[in-house]
Amino acid sequence: MRWKWPCLSRVPGRARNLPVIIATIAGITLTATSIAAGAASGFGGERALSSASLHNIAIFGADDRVALPPSLRPLREMLGILFNVRQRTVCTAFCVAPGMIGTAAHCLFKTKGEKPPRLADFWFARNYDAVRDYSRIAGYETGTAAQNIVAGSGRLSTTPPIDATSDWAFVRLASPVCTKGAFEIAPMPVEAVIQESKAGHVYQVSYHKDFKQWQPAYSRPCRVERSFANAPWQTIAQDFDAPENLLLHECDTGGASSGSPLLLDTEKGPRVIGINVGTYVQSRTVVHQDRVVEQASTASIANTGVSSMAFADRLAAFRNTRTLNSSTQLKEFQERLQQLGYYAGPIDGTYGPALRVAIDAYQWSINLPRTGVTSDELLARLRSGTARNTKAQNKPQ
Repeated sequence: MRWKWPCLSRVPGRARNLPVIIATIAGITLTATSIAAGAASGFGGERALSSASLHNIAIFGADDRVALPPSLRPLREMLGILFNVRQRTVCTAFCVAPGMIGTAAHCLFKTKGEKPPRLADFWFARNYDAVRDYSRIAGYETGTAAQNIVAGSGRLSTTPPIDATSDWAFVRLASPVCTKGAFEIAPMPVEAVIQESKAGHVYQVSYHKDFKQWQPAYSRPCRVERSFANAPWQTIAQDFDAPENLLLHECDTGGASSGSPLLLDTEKGPRVIGINVGTYVQSRTVVHQDRVVEQASTASIANTGVSSMAFADRLAAFRNTRTLNSSTQLKEFQERLQQLGYYAGPIDGTYGPALRVAIDAYQWSINLPRTGVTSDELLARLRSGTARNTKAQNKPQ
């Protein structure tokens, strides 16, 4: 099993002497292979392998993507693109507060084993096709941007169980450019989302590299299910970590739709019930004596998203967190977490992946929402010697 990045393509841009040549990251590709029932032969055995993939683009049936209808045009003000100048990549992102956006984690960090991009090279452009209100990640100028991101994972696993349901992130911006409104998050169990989709209440808004020169697209109806004709839920669930938070949907997607919000119509307006990630694909390969002798064509089963149940509480905690950036305070975090057995890195007063993981694990052990970032409250708990509970015996990865 593996994730790989899709090919990139350039798109033109304009405005205010800011970076204007960017490219498209459509999503991640997950390839999962498991042995299925196959025919045995007298030549050492022949078997069929079924494989599952998370690809970048999928249209189910006719392409239902259209421009935003008049009733939804205000959503353009709460949507934008997140792009990286050096990497030449772009994803969709959406406003959740005046100075905060949501997107997919792989748009920021890539996957385990790959060198992550420099966070200082990212820009967010709100209402990209009309206004292009730009901001960078808070702390980009001081090297503390990592402390202004909360994510399900900064090193998405490429081996089973795949943690695709950790592929979400929220970013604090250097400038509060989301002044025209923000999406609200609605935590909702997947089974409830399935019922809402049957009533026609679930849809997606996103940017796509192949749709009307970077105008936001509206995709509806969005069918959400657990099982599909050639892919029962029991098979799908085996490939994923925390599959209860996996949203399998048929909103039509295109390049750069990673990070886009999956929305629910409510009496109070649209609410985010998930984040789009990629596409789940299955194929069959015939193997004879450990050599591939036949590769069958692949079939897209459904697009894949992360349920808001996976991140709602951690986003709420992150909103109310004031991060600490002084070297002295960071050293104290490192020292105290080291004493508790959570941190094994250097005591150097810098914030990096090892400290983020240690903080995340400590928060989990004392039943706090996991943000992985520092705060006055958390430092006070460490100073008071707050005891770990029994969860500490099995720290999250």
